[in-house]
Amino acid sequence: MPGHEPGAGTPRPAQLLVSLDRRDVERLYRDHGHLVLRRARQILGDDGEAREVLQEVFTSLLDRPEQYGGESAPSTYLYAMTTHRCFNLLRDARTRNRLLADRVAPAAADRTGGGDAEAHALLRQLLAQVPLDEARAAFHYYVDGMTRPEVAAELGCSLRQVGNLLNRLAERLRGEREVAAT
Repeated sequence: MPGHEPGAGTPRPAQLLVSLDRRDVERLYRDHGHLVLRRARQILGDDGEAREVLQEVFTSLLDRPEQYGGESAPSTYLYAMTTHRCFNLLRDARTRNRLLADRVAPAAADRTGGGDAEAHALLRQLLAQVPLDEARAAFHYYVDGMTRPEVAAELGCSLRQVGNLLNRLAERLRGEREVAAT
C-alpha cells in the first residue's frame, strides 16, 4: 500500500466485506483510497497530513478489520472514518489553529461569494477556539455545503442540535465583532 497512489476502481457490495482480510483491505485501498485522500485534503488542507490520514485509515482496517461491520457501503464507512480522524487531528490546538486559519475562512468565503474579510478572519479565530462539535457543524455546513439535515445525519444528532450549534457559533461571531468594533 505505501507508495501506491490510490485510484478509482469498482466498489464491492458491503455485504461481501463484513469479514475483511488483507486482500479486501488492499482492494478497498485501490477502489476508495482516492476518496479518502480527497476528503482528508479537503478538511486538512495539507497534502502530507492528508496522506498520513489515508495511511492511518487503512492501517487501522488492517489491524482491526472487525471495525467495519458492513452496515453501510464501504465508501460511506471510509468517508465517515476519514472525517473522524481528520477532526481528531484538529483537536490538537496548534494543528487546529493553523489548519482552520488556512482552510475554513477561505472556503466559507468561496461558498458565500467572498463576503466580509473581517468576518472570515474572525471565523478562523473562532473555529480554533470553539468546542469541537461547533467546529464540525460549521465546517460541514459552511465548507462542505451540507444542509442542516445532512449535518445532523453526519454528526449523529438532531436537526435542532445542529441549529443550536450554528446559532451558538453565530452568537460568538456577533460578540467578537462587537468587541472588535469597540
